[in-house]
Amino acid sequence: MGKVKTIYVCQECGSETPQWAGQCGACKSWNSLVEQVDAKKANSSKSSRFTGYVGQATKVVKMDKVDLSELPRMSSGLSELDRVLGGGLVPGSVVLMGGDPGIGKSTILLQSLCKISETDSVLYVTGEESLQQVTMRAQRLGLATGDFSLLTETQVEQITSQALIQQPKVMVVDSIQTIYTEMLQSAPGGVAQVRESAAQLVRFAKQTGITLLVVGHVTKDGALAGPRVLEHMVDAVLYFEGERDGRLRLLRAVKNRFGAVNELGVFAMTDEGLKQVKNPSAIFLSKYQDPVAGSAVMATWEGTRPMLVEIQALVDTSHAPQPRRIAVGLDHQRIAMLLAVLNRHAGIATYDQDVFANVVGGVRVMETSSDLALVASIISSLRNRPLEAHTVIFGEIGLAGEIRPVPNGQERLKEAAKHGFKRAIVPEGNKPPKPMDGLEVIGVSRMDQFIQLI
Repeated sequence: MGKVKTIYVCQECGSETPQWAGQCGACKSWNSLVEQVDAKKANSSKSSRFTGYVGQATKVVKMDKVDLSELPRMSSGLSELDRVLGGGLVPGSVVLMGGDPGIGKSTILLQSLCKISETDSVLYVTGEESLQQVTMRAQRLGLATGDFSLLTETQVEQITSQALIQQPKVMVVDSIQTIYTEMLQSAPGGVAQVRESAAQLVRFAKQTGITLLVVGHVTKDGALAGPRVLEHMVDAVLYFEGERDGRLRLLRAVKNRFGAVNELGVFAMTDEGLKQVKNPSAIFLSKYQDPVAGSAVMATWEGTRPMLVEIQALVDTSHAPQPRRIAVGLDHQRIAMLLAVLNRHAGIATYDQDVFANVVGGVRVMETSSDLALVASIISSLRNRPLEAHTVIFGEIGLAGEIRPVPNGQERLKEAAKHGFKRAIVPEGNKPPKPMDGLEVIGVSRMDQFIQLI
């Protein structure tokens, strides 16, 4: 293959230049020139880079002629990972997994590949570790390897050529920031290299039907490193969350072309690797000998299942000119709004109080169903009076002080009843038409009703 010509394109105005410069000659912007492959030259030389992107011939097809047979899925070997993926791995799909260093990205993919290798061939491509390091980790975790192949390589052309020879069912590339293409002269990890290498890998997966799992680094802000187009190219984007010194790991889907987004998988980090948590509600609920003030249990909805979590609040006298509003796992702007509603419609003022809120276990709850439980925990802490034991609370609060129903109310109540809760305070619209065995459901529609109950 002849050498592919590269050019430098300004990301601000789109002008092209054959050489890099610190300042664009057209729009005068600084550090905006990025190396790219010259598409015109590549097309004129009939390069395969721009042909058959999804493995199909370039032709127009009528919609009623499209084959709608469902794509067969393959289990990843981990039911929690299958849940996040929407039911399993799809042939030819590309999954991007990001997370903080040391959170367990390589570990979970290694465990998954070892399970798959018992029935199908797999290939683990590592650009960060040696073959000995990967093998020692598998032995340390006690993983059984079947048809498991390893490759240490960082050039994307070599990776695809070796994969064509091996023909694996599933391939892992760890990580995309270490991969480079010979068509570009920039260093691995740069914007141009990440974008071009990822495009070649996605094209390869679509054309061959190999399921591709790619590890991505994250920035200090928690976003995936590299160009944003990286997330647009792949079929699914998964984020691994959790504290590195903590036990729990949360795997969340933020994009999925083959399933629901915001699906959550829960794992526990042990000496033998990541263990699946089948019943996360039991993990996130604290066990107190005596009820404590400032704690409320709510039923949140994550993806396709309900989950019980504990919300804690601490309200204390502020000694600063501006009282603090700090939230961990919750929307801090919504806390300020709820405190204003509490003052206006319930007569409970917190303008001279510091308010701290936290979701136990490191879970992020961003849905509005947490409003009632958050307000209940704030009032409980302010009064220093625990809520009634075995009570679950959920519901949305409007600016007019009304309490609005939330989706999937019946499933949330069933999850609470399954874990032994005896009382539930919910919006009137979520109250079931028939009484539930063992669970007293109280419906409320206004803030004054709710305040009286707690």
